[in-house]
This record gives sequence, structure tokens and C-alpha cells, in this order.
Amino acid sequence: MADFVIPPPAVVAVPVAGGGSFPVRRIFCVGRNYAEHAREMGSDPDREPPFFFMKPADALLLNDADMPYPPQSKQLHHEMEMVVAIGEGGADIAEADALKHVWGYAAGLDMTRRDLQNAAKKEGKPWDMGKGFDHSAPIGPMVPAAKIGHPATGLIELKVNGKVRQTSDLAKMIWNVPETIAYLSRLVRLAPGDLIFTGTPENVAAVERGDVLEGVVEGVGSVRTRIV
Repeated sequence: MADFVIPPPAVVAVPVAGGGSFPVRRIFCVGRNYAEHAREMGSDPDREPPFFFMKPADALLLNDADMPYPPQSKQLHHEMEMVVAIGEGGADIAEADALKHVWGYAAGLDMTRRDLQNAAKKEGKPWDMGKGFDHSAPIGPMVPAAKIGHPATGLIELKVNGKVRQTSDLAKMIWNVPETIAYLSRLVRLAPGDLIFTGTPENVAAVERGDVLEGVVEGVGSVRTRIV
């Protein structure tokens, strides 16, 4: 056994619907992967190559837990997403083979300190602290692809305090799941335990303390959190 000089961090794991847990290695997030969201963020949605940013695994918020409003921000935005869980790793994965590498799916939220992100963008600096902060990735239970297949169409929706904020269809992704996996695997070797947040539809907006966020991905599941 390794002689650690400090206690090693605990393994982060997402509960699986029906039992068990999915251990998480890394979290990759696809930016601007729905055309209308790209437009509302001031970008041209014409199929530019996908780009990625990351969140630490321990940013995941599990089991419908409350999300503390993050420090150093006055503009916390929601971004509702479908999450892909990689079960088999690989590099240079062919698009036709990509879904063989998927273990399952979940509904998730890419919470964003928009004011910090915008300030960093304006200054040409990295915007990690706008995206990768504590508790910034609420996620629902993982469901195996062996049970639900590979959803390519279907409702993706977020309600805040019972009112619809974001609503779209998975079919409106600019880069679908096989394309995303194939492209990302040319940049890094994917590994079992990696998660991919696949991007958000339009109408991202601010939330306040006390707001209840309830998201759903048709055929996959739901995610819920309350801002405190």
C-alpha cells in the first residue's frame, strides 16, 4: 500500500438508478452545443469544431442536495444538460464505434458564475473559476445504456420554481454524442469514469437563493437542487 503523506481524497461516485455507484474520474463539458444558446452567448452556431472545458470531479452535487450560492459572484446561471458516462476508454475513437464506449447517462446542471466567466473572457483569461467551483455540477442518478439505449432525441427541460426556463430537444445538439466522443478522444485518451456534459439549450438565466431547480432529460432521468 502506498505511503501517503496526507489522507487520499475519497472517490467521487454518482448513484446508479437501481443500485450501485458510478465512480467519476474527470468531467469534460462541451461549450455552446445548441445553436440558439450559441446565439444568445454572442457566437455564430455554424458547425465550428467543438470546444471543451473541465470541472473537478468533486464539483458534483449528488442526491438532490441543496447548492450553496457560490462566493465572489452575483450572477449564478443555470445550464441544463444531458451527461454521458464513459465506461470503456480509448483514443482516436471512430464515430461509428463511439457509443460502445458509453456506460450510461444522467441529467445534470452546469452551474456557472456568469459574471466571473464574462470578466475572464473580456480580459482573455481562462474562465475556470466561472465554471469549476465547488458544487457547480448537480447531477441526477446514472442510468445504464444497457437499460435505456442511447437517447438522441427527446425533451430536455429545466423548471425554476415550477416554471419552465429552458426547453429543447436533444436532436438540436450541434455535435451529437458519437461526434463529441470521437472528437474529444482525439484530444485526450478517454478513460472509464469520465463524464461528458453535452451542452445546454437556450434561455440560460440567473437564479437566486431559495430557487428550486428541477431538470429532466426524456428517457434518462431528472436532476433537482435548491439554491441556499
